[in-house]
Amino acid sequence: MARLSPILKQATPVTVSHAEGLDVYGEDGRRYLDFTAGIGVTSTGHCHPRVVRAISEQAGKLIHGQYVTVKHRPLLTLCERLGQVLPDELQSLFFANSGSEAMEAALRLVRHATGRPNVIVFHGGFHGRTVGAASMTTSSARFRTGYAPLMGGVHIAPFPHAYRYGWDEPTSTRFALRELDFLLATVTSPDDTAALVIEPVLGEGGFVPANTAFLEGLRERADRYGFLLVMDEVQTGIGRTGRFWGHEHFGVRPDVLVAAKGLTSGLPLSFIVASEALMSKALPGSQGGTYGGNAVACAAAIATLDVVADERLVENAATQGRKLVDGLRGIAADNDIIGDVRGLGLMLGCEFATVDGEPDPATALRVQQEAIDHGLLLQIGGPWRNVLRMLPALVVTDEQVDQALRIVSQTVKAAQSTAGHAPATKRGNGTPHA
Repeated sequence: MARLSPILKQATPVTVSHAEGLDVYGEDGRRYLDFTAGIGVTSTGHCHPRVVRAISEQAGKLIHGQYVTVKHRPLLTLCERLGQVLPDELQSLFFANSGSEAMEAALRLVRHATGRPNVIVFHGGFHGRTVGAASMTTSSARFRTGYAPLMGGVHIAPFPHAYRYGWDEPTSTRFALRELDFLLATVTSPDDTAALVIEPVLGEGGFVPANTAFLEGLRERADRYGFLLVMDEVQTGIGRTGRFWGHEHFGVRPDVLVAAKGLTSGLPLSFIVASEALMSKALPGSQGGTYGGNAVACAAAIATLDVVADERLVENAATQGRKLVDGLRGIAADNDIIGDVRGLGLMLGCEFATVDGEPDPATALRVQQEAIDHGLLLQIGGPWRNVLRMLPALVVTDEQVDQALRIVSQTVKAAQSTAGHAPATKRGNGTPHA
């Protein structure tokens, strides 16, 4: 009997019967509150009626029209709709299926456009599991171990993660920019560097936001040296952070933007976008793919964008994100097993630490698993798997945030009692952490 690979590890034991909004129903009839959104995919909630209707109607007209062979109306309409929400200077689109595939396309583009071989990524970033994307991923060794040799030409610079360094944000930012300059002076010269590739908020790396000074520093160096700035918005895009695009929090423009996940509310579709002048520098035949721009996926994306606009879901993400982060910080203040609470909008993480400030993955896992018993689905992330990740659908309500906070509070208190922690030293308060 064929079965799933044993290497696939599910975060929960739930086998889903059906789902609606943020409610997921197991085959045993039990209801769960979903604060995972399929890792940020079901932006309008599970099975939003308008998205379901768009999928159904399109499936009865054209399921697949291979888009380097024929054009179809959902593809053309989606280009128009995206043009309304993308930065004005980024209007040339290439569609693919997954975040990894889009990152590969972005890598190919920046190398073609600049004629330079190298890219610089930042510690803690996740860009995918395919060879190029995995070579750019540094959020965990598990995405690279046993896969060598990886692609050459990728160099790693620090991300200004204040909590990890035990410094304040300005100190961490100055350090990260100085180290980037040192990398450019010692490892990959500007003349060999095609692009900087960064997530505005580290995703799998633990929900760590960048900051304005750091991203402005990247933009300044890209302009000075003639390399490109690529924003990986696979997880931060489509309203997830309380702005339509994560980079909007920082006022720094990318040269290439990569998106996927929340775009369709659940179907495979991704894209890269750049200026037409930049995209025109890609070599002929370098862009394509069998399923990219699938007609049904494009119809789902159009419906998703309509729902996000009509139901003001970006604004809701900002409002509910503020409520959720305030609640989580209150829980952290009363339970010293949480060392840090961080994120933007509805992309929030709680990092669990021991009394010595060391990563505590066991407690994070216990809280996540006990939350399931209380009817709340969460995920774990971070390099040490000690960050409890919360990314509910953008349609989340006051009542659902309150319910999630009650469950997290209960499970954290139970873990705190068992751990028997003395007050822990909180990092990121302006003093180096030994």
